[in-house]
Amino acid sequence: MHLVPDVAAYLTGRWHVERAVYDLRAGTEGSFRGTADFTPDGPDGALCHTEEGELTWEGVGYPATRTLRLRPEPDGTATVTFADGRPFHDLDLRTGHWTTVHPCAADRYEGVFTAVAADRWHLEWRVTGPAKDQLLRSVYRRTG
Repeated sequence: MHLVPDVAAYLTGRWHVERAVYDLRAGTEGSFRGTADFTPDGPDGALCHTEEGELTWEGVGYPATRTLRLRPEPDGTATVTFADGRPFHDLDLRTGHWTTVHPCAADRYEGVFTAVAADRWHLEWRVTGPAKDQLLRSVYRRTG
């Protein structure tokens, strides 16, 4: 694992994203390929996290985007919110590894972040509940 004393400094820039998406209830799977940009967003040192690319599901491609906001804390950790300001999760990569939980209605999102190297990190979300039974595995590689 790669120790990350300042998560905002580590993430700033452009990353290539490859994500495998499994719907365990339906027995179907898909993939996402695109980019993730972490760019400065305001005077508080926050970063705008924008992902853009293509989601392929059962052989059909769809444009896909998402936007999050990462607010750094003085200790090198961060708080992540949705674009509209609703809380999502906290993020602490000082040991190179972080586990977090996000309740979404009756579903539960369990996230595992792993900083593998200075230019690569992994994210796995396991989603369980009455509405979803999914596994999402992402690999982020720094571009340029």
